[in-house]
Amino acid sequence: MKLSQLFTKTLREAPTDEEAINAKLLVRSGFVFKNSAGIYSFLPLGWRVLNKIADIIREEMNAIGGQELFMPALVEKKYMEPTGRWDLDVGYYVNEKRKAQNEKQEQFVLGWSHEEVLTTIATKFISSYKDLPFSAYQIQTKFRHEARAKSGLLRGREFMMKDLYSFHVSEEDLSQYYEKVAKAYHKIFERCGLKSIYTLAGGGVFTDKFTHEFQILSDIGEDTVYICDKCEYAENEEIAKIKNGDRCPNCNGKIEEKKSIEVGNIFNQGTKYSEALDLQFTGENGHKKPVVMGAYGIGLGRVMGTVVEVHHDDRGIIWPENIAPFKVHLIVLDGHNKEADKVYDDLIKNGVEVLYDDREDRTPGEKFADADLIGCPIRLVVSKKTLEKDGVEIKKRNSKELNIAKIADIKKQL
Repeated sequence: MKLSQLFTKTLREAPTDEEAINAKLLVRSGFVFKNSAGIYSFLPLGWRVLNKIADIIREEMNAIGGQELFMPALVEKKYMEPTGRWDLDVGYYVNEKRKAQNEKQEQFVLGWSHEEVLTTIATKFISSYKDLPFSAYQIQTKFRHEARAKSGLLRGREFMMKDLYSFHVSEEDLSQYYEKVAKAYHKIFERCGLKSIYTLAGGGVFTDKFTHEFQILSDIGEDTVYICDKCEYAENEEIAKIKNGDRCPNCNGKIEEKKSIEVGNIFNQGTKYSEALDLQFTGENGHKKPVVMGAYGIGLGRVMGTVVEVHHDDRGIIWPENIAPFKVHLIVLDGHNKEADKVYDDLIKNGVEVLYDDREDRTPGEKFADADLIGCPIRLVVSKKTLEKDGVEIKKRNSKELNIAKIADIKKQL
């Protein structure tokens, strides 16, 4: 991608209506555009990052047997009323005005969770224990009536989410799969450059059981967790039986109070939804039983925002390579576009993702500042100085060290 062809531009100043670092940097660098409070458009650079996060999630969900599907964002009342979740102050309801004029008008809510929809679908395909277990997931836009839409991508009203649902013959079978998902989640966050803490939490409107969150320690986090300094056993403040300074119930280590950002959660939902929506299976003994279910969510934009909160400096974003919009940010100086074009073409042919600053109306200082702000892992510079040594300057975004590499050896050093 050539910067001269990218329709977005970087901003010199941070937006005045944003307080969170992730929002300031993502808006300034042209990754996202703020449409309304808690509602963002993902621009070309941001969409590349979001898709890379989605690809990582897909790989790990497929590896544990998840089957990808796609369900509607428009959810009719008949699905959520049996579970008692239709009247919750969580969703955006679609037909309130039209219903006042016509009582027969169908009612819908913009989907904020899809347990009911998939459970209803499953009633058409599950009848025997032989049909279980199975798990299915989607990556889709969710809508939630967030009264405190703030913190950039960390707390939104419209957001991309991966929601996985699993169906089992027993609590024991669910528990085994629950642990598989937990391990897969740790892998996902690690591949995105985040160290996740497995945290005991409450179930909210999803289940009456204890659940688990995946928290990322951060001083700007809205959550408070109590975590052991040795084994990392952790509890969310909302349900915690431990407090700052206590001894860990697992290893007798010291409990510390930390701020954190929740990036994912997993729920043991038992038979709450299967009983309400009549999802049963016939067991080996011929008796019918309700299906045992689990649900597992990851907010893609929240992961993206958290990465920025964790990986940045005073100059801009520092993307982990796995989810960076491009691996290389190539800069041309001193009018040596012909030589830089060749470097660009060669890298592309070798499968390297390159953002090429070929702009002729920017000073070297502006180009360097934009490279730091955008935050690709590696910066390459083609200039009069480097060409005198038949080379290209290489600098990693997270390092101050500069090196000159021979043009023929660039690929080996990336």
